[in-house]
Amino acid sequence: MTKTVVSVFTLGGTISARGGGGSGRLSGGEVLAAVGAVPDGVEVEVHDVRRLPSSSLSVEDVAELADRVDAATAQGRGVVVVQGTDTLEETAFLLDLACARRAPVVVTGAMRRPDLPGADGPANLAAAVAVAADPGCAGLGVVAVLADEIHAARHVRKTHTTSVATFASPGAGPLGRVVEGRPRIQLHPARPVTDRPLSLRGTARVALVTLALGDRGELLEAVDERFGGLVVAAFGAGHVPTWLVDPLAALAARIPVVLASRTGAGPLLSETYKGPGSEYDMLGRGLLSAGPLDAPKARLLLHALLADGADHPQVADAFRALNTR
Repeated sequence: MTKTVVSVFTLGGTISARGGGGSGRLSGGEVLAAVGAVPDGVEVEVHDVRRLPSSSLSVEDVAELADRVDAATAQGRGVVVVQGTDTLEETAFLLDLACARRAPVVVTGAMRRPDLPGADGPANLAAAVAVAADPGCAGLGVVAVLADEIHAARHVRKTHTTSVATFASPGAGPLGRVVEGRPRIQLHPARPVTDRPLSLRGTARVALVTLALGDRGELLEAVDERFGGLVVAAFGAGHVPTWLVDPLAALAARIPVVLASRTGAGPLLSETYKGPGSEYDMLGRGLLSAGPLDAPKARLLLHALLADGADHPQVADAFRALNTR
């Protein structure tokens, strides 16, 4: 019988932490050994890429990983990426933007170290391998698999600092679940976030500014020629203080400025509120709507578009298309 091959790329994180939680990391082979037997008919190849906490990963690290993921899926192999949970949703979303849709690509990790009671790493990795080995999951785009739930990269978020059920997709819900070692899919994303994979290799710098009560806009003054784009995590459904309207409009005339919500769930509105600083006002002044994306993912999409060479009108077109996807 021909075996299904799954390539596992390990980056480090809690799932590979040695006892005591210091800087030491298990190898990919050691992490996989904790899973025990892999499903019948599945062969796993392990590749150590990094041994870092995910807070220390960079876009350049993910760009290199994306090349390796694409090479694996071009050979018909499913892929599992194992990393820390701090930036797991960001890695998953960048891979979703950069990788061609061929075989399944899964990102997973753990909330509890291997030496702690109830360590969740082995179960998460076993479920991730089951999804990556299933050809029926190829059309989902990149997914995150933890606590037996399968989440689309564009929606998934870490919602709690310690819970093993921390990953959720606010406003959307999981695509499916792993039951008795087999994925069961209930939902499919309608379309990819972008029309084609984007290159992460170009140079781009995008700022993210989160507004807070009484914010006077000092951080906006730091968005100078070093940055090619800006995401503003605004109040509610896309609202900013009236005194920041003109500074933001001036920035939007020079670089792409994306308006997102700091709430982390729900779409940005476009015409419910129409006073100064409302979503209607700011979109009318040239800011771009993040649509259903939260602010960190909007920043990654803007980064990827600029790194791929998109100009201001092309960036605007890509963000306008979000609500149809």
